[in-house]
Formats: sequence, structure tokens, C-alpha cells
Amino acid sequence: MKVAVNDDAKPKLTVVKILKCKNSDCKAWVREEFATPGQVCPLCKGPMLRTMKHLSPLQKKYKAPSK
Repeated sequence: MKVAVNDDAKPKLTVVKILKCKNSDCKAWVREEFATPGQVCPLCKGPMLRTMKHLSPLQKKYKAPSK
């Protein structure tokens, strides 16, 4: 049985630069915009590799001004 998929239901994806763990057993990755210089894997502390991933854009959260 096929289900009709509306184009509006599909999330809009963009290509995002990420850092991915080089260890094949580890699945960790970090958006490059949130990485620190010399970033190591947050899970296994191994080296990270630059690559790309298709992700939905981040939602900007509204912060109320401080009083």
C-alpha cells in the first residue's frame, strides 16, 4: 500500500558542515558551527573528520530581553 506524501510534509534539508568521529565504532558528530578548535570526539575522545550532512535548519529560539 502506498501512502501519498505531500511535499509540505517533507522537511527542508540543507547541506551542513560537520565534524564526524573517525572511529568506525563511534557514531558521534558535531555541527562545525558548534565545534571548538582542535575538537575531539565528545564520546570516545578520538580524532574528528570534516564532512557534510543533510540536516534540517536550526530553529532560532527567542530569548526575552533581560530586565
